[in-house]
Amino acid sequence: MTKDYELIDCGGCEKLERFGPYCMIRPEPKAIWNKTLPESEWARMAHTRFLPGAGFGKAGKEDSGTWTRLRQMEDQWVIRYGGPGGPSFRLRLGLTSFKHVGVFPEQADNWEYIYRHTSALVAQAAAQNQPKPRVLNLFAYTGAASLAAKAAGADVTHLDSVRQVVTWAHQNQDLSGLDGIRWVVEDAMKFARREARRGNVYQGIILDPPAYGHGPDGEKWKLDECLNEMMSCVAAILAPRDSFLVLNLYSNGFSPLLGETVVRQAFGLPYATEGEVPFQLESGELALHDRSGKALPLSIYVRLRR
Repeated sequence: MTKDYELIDCGGCEKLERFGPYCMIRPEPKAIWNKTLPESEWARMAHTRFLPGAGFGKAGKEDSGTWTRLRQMEDQWVIRYGGPGGPSFRLRLGLTSFKHVGVFPEQADNWEYIYRHTSALVAQAAAQNQPKPRVLNLFAYTGAASLAAKAAGADVTHLDSVRQVVTWAHQNQDLSGLDGIRWVVEDAMKFARREARRGNVYQGIILDPPAYGHGPDGEKWKLDECLNEMMSCVAAILAPRDSFLVLNLYSNGFSPLLGETVVRQAFGLPYATEGEVPFQLESGELALHDRSGKALPLSIYVRLRR
């Protein structure tokens, strides 16, 4: 990602990572191979280790766990992403009860895509004396994708159903020296439906939906039951031209081809094309590589530009 992040090693269903000055060990079910470094080296380097609870509960949500401190470290700290020629922002990190720290480093490729295409839309709008392009980030978490779009000059709406993480994202905006993001605490499906009824459109839409979740008023979200309807709502509010979509999925069992098929169906895109078409559709996996070169696949993406 940057010099402030490194996947040092992975294996044995765990990963050893460095975020800024601190190294940590976290569970990683996809790392089914052997570790490259000896256990003694993991223990020597790590500042903390996450110990999970009982697994997955009845609600399908990962149970909380605890962090065991192995060496002295701060409860919160800041890392920097990017630099000249691309998005640049700062992120406040911290140890949460669900093993997350406030950023998903594998998403850097999506951030670069968002920044690149948003910058092109901003330049086009300026040349045509049009308003700034509008970018909507749904299920936006702590806001790295929102910051990438804002750094490129877009009018950004950041939505998440959890007030605490929206506050966290607002702090990241302030740390990054940016401003003007619109903050929304709401259920993503409700918001998208209402925007469609109002005829509002966006030039960029970003989605990173969880496998399971709840809206602020108890609305239930289950990815395999709700994704198709969600994409239909998104198709109604994405501008028909000069626009982009980024869909990211972490659910085990979802493949790039599955995600691409959902997007094609929602947007009415042909399944087989010949010659030039007025859109670009790509899908694949996002992965991190450790020091020995092992690839750790973590999510799948689908990206549409038209």
